[in-house]
Amino acid sequence: MSEPATLEIISDNISEDEVIFPPGDILSDEPPLESDLHREQIDLLIRILKLWWRERQDFYASGNLTIYYSPNQKKSEYFRGPDFFVVLGTQKKDRKSWVVWQEDGKYPNVIVEILSSSTTAVDKGLKKQVYQDTFRTPDYFWFDPVTMELQGFHLVDGKYQEIEVTTDGRLWSQQLELYLGVYEGKLRFFTTENELILSSEELAEQERLRAQQAEERVQQAEQEIARLREVLRTQGIDLENI
Repeated sequence: MSEPATLEIISDNISEDEVIFPPGDILSDEPPLESDLHREQIDLLIRILKLWWRERQDFYASGNLTIYYSPNQKKSEYFRGPDFFVVLGTQKKDRKSWVVWQEDGKYPNVIVEILSSSTTAVDKGLKKQVYQDTFRTPDYFWFDPVTMELQGFHLVDGKYQEIEVTTDGRLWSQQLELYLGVYEGKLRFFTTENELILSSEELAEQERLRAQQAEERVQQAEQEIARLREVLRTQGIDLENI
């Protein structure tokens, strides 16, 4: 969510040619998130996608992490910090930031911005322009966790075209091959069959309920067997002698 710097201050005693480019391990420089809603939403998207793609090793998903993209390879020149982004066709590993010139020139394939009162104008204006013209990010979405506004764009011939909303109110991401939609006040992923992709907590709860239901069925079966044994006993039939 950081704003881009366009100039780098150089000491009077150091020439442009003597400026040392930043090392390969550049720290992210993003400010704290504005609210718990933003933090929880970003974290949810990251965790669910990583779980869904747990067998894949060819992507990087992160959020509120600085993307450095200076053509001069300078940390302080051009940078952005999308709330959530995914890069495809790259190595799956932890990073302290995304440095375009150290990542084979790759930019995010998907970006999601979580709107707030202080960022809405920039997310819908300047950032959209940067993601279209400089990043050339194929899929761009924004979501407002308060109003539930969800809108998406796909890059067509270098220009963003609005993604058509399905009858379920969801948006298709060609890059992720998943739908994005609102579920219980959160932005979530859905499969091509429109099934909600569950978080690890939801999967654990689902498994707990399945185990509980299986145990209840066993108990019901045992009670039914006991009832039938009693019926037969009253009719003078001893199962032990059959």
